[in-house]
Amino acid sequence: MPLISKAKLAALAILSMVVLAPMVPANAAGTLPIAMAQQRDVNGDPVLCQVYFYVAGTVASPQNSYSDYGLTQNPNNQLACDQTGRVPMFWLADGLVHVRMVDAAGVPIIDTTMYALGPSSGGGGGGGTVDPTTIAQTGDLKGRYGTGLISGWVRCNGLTIGNGSSGATERANADTQTAFVYLYNTDPNLVVSGGRTGNALNDYNANKTIATPDWRGRALAFLDDMGNSPAGRLTASFFGTSATTLGAPGGSESTTLTAAQIPSITSTASPSLTANVTTNVWVAGNSGDSTPINVGQGGANNGLTVSIAAGFSVAKQPSAGTATGTVSSTSTNTSGGAHRTVQPTMLATIYIKL
Repeated sequence: MPLISKAKLAALAILSMVVLAPMVPANAAGTLPIAMAQQRDVNGDPVLCQVYFYVAGTVASPQNSYSDYGLTQNPNNQLACDQTGRVPMFWLADGLVHVRMVDAAGVPIIDTTMYALGPSSGGGGGGGTVDPTTIAQTGDLKGRYGTGLISGWVRCNGLTIGNGSSGATERANADTQTAFVYLYNTDPNLVVSGGRTGNALNDYNANKTIATPDWRGRALAFLDDMGNSPAGRLTASFFGTSATTLGAPGGSESTTLTAAQIPSITSTASPSLTANVTTNVWVAGNSGDSTPINVGQGGANNGLTVSIAAGFSVAKQPSAGTATGTVSSTSTNTSGGAHRTVQPTMLATIYIKL
């Protein structure tokens, strides 16, 4: 018997709901296109998957599925695919539901909010679907003007997440599994308590924790390549590390300039030195001479009179003049203080989706 594609099975599931709709009481149930659908990997082999259901908008409040459209039989929050990778038939309360499907390693196959297709609360008609691109997925980031906890999200504060027995410091709960696996496989630099074995789900089940990305006091920038060649707008020389590594921290609040970082300045000066020289008078012994003489700066007869007593003589230094020369100066900066490099900034809290 030839295999039926997933698309055909999904169509059959939807068709079955349309056919059964007249038999379904008002306010009853709907289902999702994954019901009775077979999950296969890239090699075409069946995927042994697990399916979990949560109240829409959360990954912490379980929502039961049922094996009948009356929502009375076998309530269960978790479904297991059979050996062929097929999801069993199930029914959900009409409306939005968050569905998470993971493979045997815990890696998400589906993780989104969907609309349970079935009769409306008025008892007739079909349901719509929710565009999965408008729903936050594991690993998505958002900023919020607040500081507290948010259901379905954890803060990117460097604290840890893990299962309920892990002792994690940001969140220790079963709803962290998908985020644990995602962070484990996405960023090999995030610290895992006790070390990594290479299998994220095994480490999670071993009660290990993983650190969340640490955005405390940091601004958000984007990889310099993002699947393209590096743009060179952030380089290791100034960023401080590779700007093409996810989660790499770089930059600093302040910097202290070195001598090599001071701008080169060329200055031109023509200094001169002018000094007035005062004529000095030597007095030597010489008898019989008491004639007054005039001496002073720059020559005689400038108003300075010196009387020489009898028995002394006067000798004058050459006339006063102007002396010229050069002047040199040295400037030394001894402060060496750092200066800030922070751009205008306003603070909030950044979260990552579980």
